[in-house]
Amino acid sequence: MVVSLDNVSKIYNGNKLFHGVSAKVEDNDRIGLIGPNGAGKTTLLRLICGEEVPDEGGIAVSSRKNIGILHQNSGLDRENTIWEEMHSVFDALLRIQQRIKEIEAIFSSGKVAVGTADYDSLSQEYSEKSTYFEQKDGYLIDVKIKTVLNGMGFSDKALDTSIHTLSGGEKTRLAMAKLLLEEPDLLILDEPTNHLDFKTLMWLEEYLSDYKGALLVVSHDRYFLDHCTEKTWEIESHQLTSYKGNYSRYLVLKQESYERRLKEYEEQQREIAKLQEYIDKNLVRASTTKMAQSRRAALERMERIEKPYVYHKLPVIRFTYSREPVKDVLDVSDMTLSVGTGASYKKLADQIDLHVERGDRLAVIGPNGVGKSTFLKAIQKKLPYEHGTVRWGDNVKSSFFEQEMQMLDPNNTVLEELWKRHPGMTEQAVRSALGAVLLTGENVYKKVGVISGGERVKLSFAILMQEHANVLILDEPTNHLDIYTKEVLEKAFLEYTGTLILVSHDRYLLNKVPTRIMEMRPDGVELFTGCFDEYQAYQKQIASEEKAAPAPSISEKAKTDYKGKQRRAEEAKMRLRLRELERAIEETEGEISALENMLTSPEIYQDYKRMQELCAELEQKKQFHSDCLDEWAELSEAMPQ
Repeated sequence: MVVSLDNVSKIYNGNKLFHGVSAKVEDNDRIGLIGPNGAGKTTLLRLICGEEVPDEGGIAVSSRKNIGILHQNSGLDRENTIWEEMHSVFDALLRIQQRIKEIEAIFSSGKVAVGTADYDSLSQEYSEKSTYFEQKDGYLIDVKIKTVLNGMGFSDKALDTSIHTLSGGEKTRLAMAKLLLEEPDLLILDEPTNHLDFKTLMWLEEYLSDYKGALLVVSHDRYFLDHCTEKTWEIESHQLTSYKGNYSRYLVLKQESYERRLKEYEEQQREIAKLQEYIDKNLVRASTTKMAQSRRAALERMERIEKPYVYHKLPVIRFTYSREPVKDVLDVSDMTLSVGTGASYKKLADQIDLHVERGDRLAVIGPNGVGKSTFLKAIQKKLPYEHGTVRWGDNVKSSFFEQEMQMLDPNNTVLEELWKRHPGMTEQAVRSALGAVLLTGENVYKKVGVISGGERVKLSFAILMQEHANVLILDEPTNHLDIYTKEVLEKAFLEYTGTLILVSHDRYLLNKVPTRIMEMRPDGVELFTGCFDEYQAYQKQIASEEKAAPAPSISEKAKTDYKGKQRRAEEAKMRLRLRELERAIEETEGEISALENMLTSPEIYQDYKRMQELCAELEQKKQFHSDCLDEWAELSEAMPQ
């Protein structure tokens, strides 16, 4: 057990967040913590870390366990370089390494005579520290640091870069890298997927799958929760409920629990109605009064089951359209996207060919900067494109959800923003449309410029629903939304019979909604029929087949340009060198271990000359081992994935 919560309650600014919370975090738990915004998720994390105290109840942390949490201010030393900050994690281990070197130097100098008490004491210390250093993977410190930095997106960053020059997102990623290297017994992550791209996210998920400690994570990224958690804690209506399983399993278990409790409630209500009907009919009859009184007593003793209900109100989102388009909705041919002119000119993507049919749900993915948002605007003629053609089919009516939501007028009230777009609606109809997305009461009189990002997204959906378009074009539609509203939105997308074209980084959505994936690349696009996971599996299969493919024939080689040959030759050399280094590292580790064992034997430390020779040989082996590790790490980073 790492942490135990016993009947914990917390009130914040006069509002009750939760009460009576009892739960445990075991050594290897993988827990996802979810709940509506304002439910107290971050406060619960702070209580577990000891940064706040509960108003009631107690929290016990095992004395042998340590907890690590990623703070908003990162906790980094701004004056350090990236390398210095990462090395600081291993300060204690590096001090042990320094002491090992000092003892080796003493042995080599001959200042302590063999067979003396001081010599025996140093030999014992050397043996203990060397064993501990090896057990803690001391020889792999630099490899660990480079592996984590590379995974967290710092492969192209100079390691001597000063931390104070990094952007806010880079500091957050670096703080997370440091926390991963610290390897706490309980790793707590609060929204860790912010600021991470696809590649870094997938690396982090793989890294956490092998994490030896416990994990407690708050996230709106449902795909991340599915891949990294095995238990779900939900804070709802001031209570914490634990479900066995990841996020997708939680959805099933919660629905089953709701249906079971609703069935029990309805059965009891039928029983109550039946008893009450009997009582009403028979209480006044002399022949049946006693039986009626008995049943009335039973009814009064009955423990009533409360009707289950959803504690957080959900928006109502439903997209419809008024006219059916032709089958061939959109054709894009040989499109080139670029930005800037002259010295600032940059080509984003080239040779984009796309055909979209009625009812398609197309997801557009690709690396940052490839022009996904630009593409959505270009096909609507909202931005010019350098080359190519765009042709829409007859009867197409499209609506656009823009990521930055610049189409909203910040000076309008929420009510005005919708009403001015649809002046034919009555005020009651406008308020009903806003109420459906939970924009009610005084909120409808607030300026668009002051409401939250989530409220602006909901306003945009209210506008889109009134446009009745048969093609929805959406740029990151789930940004700013809580986990429950995302579920509602995805259900609306799945029920919509029109055509969807969307850009998203939400991998859970990409797995549920699209029927096709289009990956944009600088040199064109790749189209795939299926969801995100199926596309990822396809890409891995292609990569695996390419690695296993036999050498090309002479005629095929003749078609390959010189750069391709040179690149493959260089990669082959790198792979060969990596295998050589791995063998050398393994052999050297065995030799180092054997030498360290020899140095602790009485026959050796009583022979001063032999001791000096072995210490010198050990130092050479360690230096060679370190050099091999450095070269291996550099080659591993340089190898194409």
